[in-house]
Amino acid sequence: MQTIDATDSIQVRQTTTSSLLAKVLWITTVGFLFTAFGAWIAPPTLGFSYLAIVIVNFALIFAISYAARKSNALGLTLFYVFTTLMGVQISPILNQTLQSAGGQTIVFQAALTTALGMALMGIVAQFANFNYMKVGRIAFFALIGLVVLGLLGSFVFFVNPTIYAWLTLIIFSVFLLVDFMRIRDRQFGAVQMALSIYLDALNIFLALLRIFGGGRRSSR
Repeated sequence: MQTIDATDSIQVRQTTTSSLLAKVLWITTVGFLFTAFGAWIAPPTLGFSYLAIVIVNFALIFAISYAARKSNALGLTLFYVFTTLMGVQISPILNQTLQSAGGQTIVFQAALTTALGMALMGIVAQFANFNYMKVGRIAFFALIGLVVLGLLGSFVFFVNPTIYAWLTLIIFSVFLLVDFMRIRDRQFGAVQMALSIYLDALNIFLALLRIFGGGRRSSR
């Protein structure tokens, strides 16, 4: 009767984790391609449809998480619908940036920095050893505070856009590290983890756009 020693178990665990990580990163990468496509096909102005898209995307986040537990194919399909609509949703920000002086350079720098940041966090997550669940909870409450701050800033205009962008960058960088550690421990399926990584990376990208663009406000 064949036995599996501790070394074999570790190797199997590492192989499984590497396979999940590769699958998550592939799904996320394709998702960003759909986002680019969504931004490309988006109309010049969204008008009142912007709010409808935001609501649909918010609903899709929950739908993807639920569907992925029942069917990977359905979850993946909804994920790509979501990432395409996200491209439409962020198109006003991208268009404003691209039309500004040095806009193409800003977008390229933000995309490259996001990719490098993802690679760095992915590496750190393989060696980090701390209670990432606790850190994730702290980051979640920090995000709630950031959202409240943003809502207040929409009416009072006392929030410095660059400072807000830096806070966004820090919070979602923490989320990104935590999510990579969750992949390491195989807490969820590939589609669910791809959704989390995608949202982290997208928010980091948008924060970098604002930082590299000098904190200019977006228009719709």
